Amino acid sequence: MAATNGTPVIAVLCARDGTRPPHMRVVEERATVRYCDADGLTEAIDGAQALFLWDFFSSAVRDVWDRARALRWIHVAAAGVDTLLFDELVDSDIVVTNARGVFDRPIAEFVLGAILGFAKDVHRSHDLQLARIWQHRETRTVSGATALVLGTGAIGREIARLLRAVGMQVRGAGRTARTDDPDFGTVVASADLAAHAGWADHLVVVAPLTGATCGLVDAAVLAAMKPTAHLVNVGRGPCVVEADLVEALRGGQIAGATLDVFDTEPLPPENPLWSTPALVMSPHMAGDAVGWLDTLAHQFVANAQRWLDGEHLVNVVDKRLGFIPSGASAGSACPS
Repeated sequence: MAATNGTPVIAVLCARDGTRPPHMRVVEERATVRYCDADGLTEAIDGAQALFLWDFFSSAVRDVWDRARALRWIHVAAAGVDTLLFDELVDSDIVVTNARGVFDRPIAEFVLGAILGFAKDVHRSHDLQLARIWQHRETRTVSGATALVLGTGAIGREIARLLRAVGMQVRGAGRTARTDDPDFGTVVASADLAAHAGWADHLVVVAPLTGATCGLVDAAVLAAMKPTAHLVNVGRGPCVVEADLVEALRGGQIAGATLDVFDTEPLPPENPLWSTPALVMSPHMAGDAVGWLDTLAHQFVANAQRWLDGEHLVNVVDKRLGFIPSGASAGSACPS
């Protein structure tokens, strides 16, 4: 870890409402911490060796790249880093770390809730309640149901473990096909998703957004799914072709969908998803369980102390892949 005039400098891009990350005192005691908004990042990044993106969906680093000559480490307070990465950063020796581990269990619980809500027809019950209609129906059990989880990273694995715990059969879809996976059993190649989508009662998308996953769930995949099937997207909006999903739901090709992420966020009022039948939406909140901001801040502080001590960082992203590969080592030393 390098220092400027003996004191390391860390720039912190605050939340868009101006909120600073909590629990930063221990870092402030050891480094010069420059808090800024997007407009102030140009000045704050000049001479800084580290950058903490508390505004985790910001793409502002690209705009100040020419001023980031001293930068050696960027930490993103999110699991996905797709909005950060650009060619010059990928080709540089700057280390990128993320918030892997913070969202695993909350998102897995959200997915289980979505599957239970669909199977037990909870949302229709609520609509009938508002209309004061008493209508008895039968519902489905999740025990023995099948789920194909697109994305075999840490969050996908936690989803697989939780779904197995309620008696579901689970497979994964990832970069390479394999058998005997400890969490998924069978993993199929995501490139062959259309050939395997028909097996699943629930197709769960939790993959990071990369060139290989953008638009992966398209008309061909949706057409291959069962007419009784349910799609859940808690990964990134562009992994699913929204126009194709609207057509599939309106035409009854699949029975329902639960979306927590979208191409454009917040979702514009004119977007047809708002009025699409059999669709349940939430505003990108699947991983945001009570206390999540504290957990994110504590995670950065712990990593910053490693960096200040010249130790290995944890949660180092493979910038060319756009995520942390399963089985990757704990970290990499920050360049000095």
